[in-house]
Amino acid sequence: MILKIRPVYLLILLITFSCADDAIESVDSGDDGMSQNMDSPNILLIIADDMGLDATPGYNIGSIKPNMPNLQNMISGGIRFNNLWSYPECTPTRASILTGKYGFRTNVLKVGDDLSISETSLQKHLDNNSSSYKHAVIGKWHVSSNPNHPIDMGVGYYAGLINGGVQSYTNWNLTENGITTSSNEYTTTKFTDLAIDWVGNQTQPWFLWLAYNAPHTPFHLPPNNLHFQGSLPSDQASIDANPLPYYLAMLEAMDTEMGRLINSMTQEERDNTVFIFIGDNGTPNQVVQEYASQRAKGSVYQGGVNVPMIIAGKDVTRMSQTEDALINTTDLFATIADIAGIGTTEINDSKSFKELFISSNSSNLREYTYTEIGRDIGSDYTIRNSTHKYIVFEDGSEALYDLSDNPLENPNLLNANQLPLSDEDSATKDELVSKLLEIHQ
Repeated sequence: MILKIRPVYLLILLITFSCADDAIESVDSGDDGMSQNMDSPNILLIIADDMGLDATPGYNIGSIKPNMPNLQNMISGGIRFNNLWSYPECTPTRASILTGKYGFRTNVLKVGDDLSISETSLQKHLDNNSSSYKHAVIGKWHVSSNPNHPIDMGVGYYAGLINGGVQSYTNWNLTENGITTSSNEYTTTKFTDLAIDWVGNQTQPWFLWLAYNAPHTPFHLPPNNLHFQGSLPSDQASIDANPLPYYLAMLEAMDTEMGRLINSMTQEERDNTVFIFIGDNGTPNQVVQEYASQRAKGSVYQGGVNVPMIIAGKDVTRMSQTEDALINTTDLFATIADIAGIGTTEINDSKSFKELFISSNSSNLREYTYTEIGRDIGSDYTIRNSTHKYIVFEDGSEALYDLSDNPLENPNLLNANQLPLSDEDSATKDELVSKLLEIHQ
């Protein structure tokens, strides 16, 4: 069944949806106090794992796209954001959303770094500000290997994959509120089942962070009823020789399960839900399109950090529109808090962009966006404004690109054969360097 998103739905999607065996129970709309407050929209954040613009329908980079009708309907019924910056790897991206802080402030700069429980999570922030929201994280966690970490961070309910990946999508460790057991259920389907069950039990406004591990490796052939790639061989040699159709099939399976989750909700719940869908970093180099393979996931180039975000649903009045505002994954903290109505519009390194749901003009827009990645002996840092992007690498080398002229970052204007810089480019470089230093003060 293909989901038809209505103009009033807002969708925050973190990435892969799973199937459920039973439809959720209807929310009682009678006089017994169990109906939800329509002034407090539910919030569904869906995160896809390793999904760049080249792999996302609706974006003009990448020539081979997955068939994702549910996501396409969100695009048609909401806003497609062109300039969201994440981190190049999933751990710092997730920490940036949880805390609203840049990675260098939390010491979470790369895979393997642990987020301190002294940090105030988004969920704890909602609780500390007398929010009526119930909250849960289902799916991939990957900001600590401690099975109790989600609960220690203040998450009301957690079930999913604590670590960053699985050896098999059908043989993995499921952790639920600190207890770990083995599971043979397909992860995308299991996470969806858990989400359907949790949503079905809610009688207050809710915030669900649903983090699929799809389409992260290992590349594989999903169950045939979940994808549209047709008959593909399932042996490892075939997958290794041509991984792209399997990667696309994994995205399609996620989309199918996403539709199942949303269609399991009552009409009242869907009408009162904000949906947000994002990718956590760029596409892996084995399957990346158009970007150079060394400039995909794991790099601070656009192919590693410029990720999709689609928002649709409750109070989103802009339909089938694109938005070029500069946004950082840290901004999801303040935006979700703002949607929840607790008065937070700016905190830490996070700025709410909720105003963009109804107008392309906002008083709270960024002039710059920033990201980074930890390396063995230092970090790569990058910053951009509306036209130019500046990078300083761990070895001290630099790059400057005019993204308005060449979004694929070629040539480097600081290469010897490009120098001297024009007066305009030189002034822009100085501006970006100054802002980078200001951020790190």
